Amino acid sequence: MVSMQVVENVAVKLLQLAVTELPQDVKDALQRAHREEDTQVGKSQLKAILDNIDLAEKTSAPMCQDTGVIIFYVKAGSKLDGIDKIEDALRKATIRATKQVPLRPNAVNPFTQKNTSDNTGRHIPYIHWEIVPGDTLELTVLPKGGGSENVSALGMLSPSQGTNALKKFVIDTIINAGAKPCPPTILGIAVGGGADIAMNLAKQTLLKPLNQPNPDPELAKLEQELREAANSTGIGPMGLGGKTTVLDVKIDYAYRHPASYPVAIVVQCWAARRASAKIYSNEKIEYISHKVN
Repeated sequence: MVSMQVVENVAVKLLQLAVTELPQDVKDALQRAHREEDTQVGKSQLKAILDNIDLAEKTSAPMCQDTGVIIFYVKAGSKLDGIDKIEDALRKATIRATKQVPLRPNAVNPFTQKNTSDNTGRHIPYIHWEIVPGDTLELTVLPKGGGSENVSALGMLSPSQGTNALKKFVIDTIINAGAKPCPPTILGIAVGGGADIAMNLAKQTLLKPLNQPNPDPELAKLEQELREAANSTGIGPMGLGGKTTVLDVKIDYAYRHPASYPVAIVVQCWAARRASAKIYSNEKIEYISHKVN
């Protein structure tokens, strides 16, 4: 049996890891972009980003002042006891992490404009549930910053135009975003389902490691094509020009209604923060995304 105190403690640790230490695949992508950049300004911006990442790790301080809206992805084993108590444990963890890490309070009532000051509120932290076989609990946290979220987009495209319309919509979104999402970015793209389904799937693609190729050859080819097209815009690091505007493109899809062709694009800034851990029934903890002593 997994105690809710263990769940809470692990969630606090995940929040701390997510905002202070990028996963290795993201750091590798940024380092590669720095090596390959051939403009002085672009190279200097990537150097500043890498220095910032290093300083955040050394000081255990958030790498960006915007520590985002907190989203948890929960994979709960169907045989796990106490599933109904997990949500409360995650809320408590968010409140603790806000004070301890610290996290910037980012939960604001959209009508009264009141900030709760602890990153909790109606539907926040937002929790995605998935019930899986077994008795383990896997937690992933995605702190999503506002700057990159603001340039995310949903298009209800014409089914008759298909992939060509998708490509144009993606590149138009990148160009319109410009420097706002703090490039180089990661694009999470999803096609099909409905408006809400596409947006949900697009955000979940941001959980995939950048060094993990798409298992679908056609989608892998499309991801590469879109990545090359986005980088050909020359927007570059922090929008100041250069070779790398996007670090990667991740695509998912759902079957669609014959009359609609939803395309969702969720933009993630260079601070592509995520952290995952698995808790076993004997309370053994395995950190998946980071090395933890």
